[in-house]
Amino acid sequence: MCDALTPKPWRKIIHVDMDAFYASVEQRDNPQYRGKPLVVGGSPNQRGVVAAASYEARKFGIHSAMPSVTAMAKCPELIFVRPRFDVYRAVSTQIHEIFKRYTDFVEGVALDEAYLDVTGNKQNIPYAYTIARYIRAEIFKQTYLTATAGVSINKFLAKMASGQNKPNGLTVILPEDAAGFVEWLAIEKFHGIGEVTAAKMHSLGIHTGADLKQRSLSELTQHFGKVGHHYYKIARAEDDRSVVNF
Repeated sequence: MCDALTPKPWRKIIHVDMDAFYASVEQRDNPQYRGKPLVVGGSPNQRGVVAAASYEARKFGIHSAMPSVTAMAKCPELIFVRPRFDVYRAVSTQIHEIFKRYTDFVEGVALDEAYLDVTGNKQNIPYAYTIARYIRAEIFKQTYLTATAGVSINKFLAKMASGQNKPNGLTVILPEDAAGFVEWLAIEKFHGIGEVTAAKMHSLGIHTGADLKQRSLSELTQHFGKVGHHYYKIARAEDDRSVVNF
């Protein structure tokens, strides 16, 4: 059979996202903070901003990059904690050591987030879902922190999967479900499409992945420049970016 006709094997990509990482570390280390709305960041008196918010705080609409004075107005009982980046880095190192037991292809996006390519993993485990389940269990066993994971055939889909069932969840997007998943997704939910770009897409009549898929490559590059090529591909559930070791 001609090599050109041989189907390309699917990659097995996991995206791991620690749940409210900085805030969860503070609640882990300080029992008096558990179950309470808490943010890591500067206080309102210091004109600070929120670096991370616990899930209890998020219920009030508080999120990262929000001015602390605004966060306090939303929740007067809010607890402010100064960041301890040395502790967060140490915990992140622990977590990456767990990743390395399964693969050397680990791309750390931040202290609390990483992509793993487990297509050819060190333990010869056939299913990425199984590896993701083991990793989440080991993270909790060693750090007493929860992680959410997404599993799919490329980085974009794995990232989108990890956002579907937070906190402490695990979602898989199978190859046969990839196109349908992207088509029903609201455009503002796409990773990499911010508020400004989403508003521009809305003005062009693009509201869902299905709408985006209907636009030609030339039309998307005309309106969005080089990144239009990326939008064209992810609308078709395609993403050939490799997991890059850092």
